[in-house]
Amino acid sequence: MSKLKVLGICGSRRDESVNMKLLRYAGSMVAAEGHDFEIFYFDDFPLPLFDSDEEAKTGIPENVHRLKQAVREADAIILASPEYNGSITPLLKNAIDWVSRTSARLQVTDEWKGKPVGLCSCSPGAMAGLRGLYHVRDIMVECGGLVISEQVSVGKAFEAFNEDGNLVDERTSGFLKAMISKLLEVSQALKKA
Repeated sequence: MSKLKVLGICGSRRDESVNMKLLRYAGSMVAAEGHDFEIFYFDDFPLPLFDSDEEAKTGIPENVHRLKQAVREADAIILASPEYNGSITPLLKNAIDWVSRTSARLQVTDEWKGKPVGLCSCSPGAMAGLRGLYHVRDIMVECGGLVISEQVSVGKAFEAFNEDGNLVDERTSGFLKAMISKLLEVSQALKKA
């Protein structure tokens, strides 16, 4: 079994984001399986709002190139998305749109195509961000991502983690482990192909 590189992307920039906590916990599970995990932090590499006129004038922004490269080099992606008004966050949608840009003139490709993607969400509400993940799934499928069927939604987010950042509910933790196992399995199969 070869070592995989998994990239985490969070749809929130909040310092105390429960989705970032979930993503970090997922990353610890990936690392426990012997694989590499890193998070693309939008605070370190902010993206401008997508504007095709601006893109035509100035090209692909440097931070977009960084994100596209991180996605390209990853064997798999984990997206952690809060739910805003029953849908995807503007931050995550903007990032997905930038990564999907293709241009022969600008020599860029759509890095989502054929990329295994796992989805998770965390929310204080009972629906646990589930409605938003439907939209994320639809968008990623449209972009050509290989979205695995297993996904994880964590409700009662402010009670979901202990002081160490681990999920306290073993059942929910088991769902996350199953999602990650499937994501790694698909990624390994693609790497061998």
